[in-house]
Amino acid sequence: MSPDTDVSAFSVWLLGASLGLTACAATCMPFIGTWVFARADAQAGAWRDTLSFLGGRLVAYALLGALAGSLGAWFVRELAGGIGNLAIGLAAIVSAAWLAWPATSHSLCQRMKKTNGVSPFLMGATLTLIPCAPLATLLAASAAGGSIGRGAFLGSVFGLGALLTPMLVLIPACAMFGRRLRQHQGWIIPWMTAGAVLVLLALAQARIDLVADGLFPYLIGIATLVVAWARLRDHRVRPTPMIGLHPR
Repeated sequence: MSPDTDVSAFSVWLLGASLGLTACAATCMPFIGTWVFARADAQAGAWRDTLSFLGGRLVAYALLGALAGSLGAWFVRELAGGIGNLAIGLAAIVSAAWLAWPATSHSLCQRMKKTNGVSPFLMGATLTLIPCAPLATLLAASAAGGSIGRGAFLGSVFGLGALLTPMLVLIPACAMFGRRLRQHQGWIIPWMTAGAVLVLLALAQARIDLVADGLFPYLIGIATLVVAWARLRDHRVRPTPMIGLHPR
């Protein structure tokens, strides 16, 4: 690798670190912080959500760099148009529905446990699409490179720099705070979940309205119907206790 490439890669890494240490946490914590607070997992679960979220960001930056290197200035212009806000809003709706999803039946619980990392990963990936100066610089450099490989490399280096973020501490801290509330104030559990769902939906509406005003009610209607169907199905398949049969 040439010295020029080393300097360029190091500059891109510094650019990612500058984003991760500053605006990144302020933009992302309302989303992922709300999620982990409501889930209130133990330490292992909190770290799983943290790594899933940050992993989504790393993968997304690599893909963005590759797309910019392949499609050039056209992709940069399209992304600057704000389409990323729609993706962020959709990810927030999915996460809100996930929190509201019933998980009382045993088989459903098992499926939910296996896929709990999906929502943090989606949030992490979509939140990279917010137009900002560091991202614009990364995409411009990737487009100038003129190849998918070069763009993916720069995006990965940028993403590694962005992993230097206070969210490594803040996300587990939010989960720990939520868990302590659940342990000592059990009555608050449904209110925590309901509040988190409302916060995520409010964040989703704010993002979606920036791109397509009036679309949010239709999306929330679809999500509501899906969750209502799941709850009705869960209620129907829940085993009914046998009356009159007592162990001897």
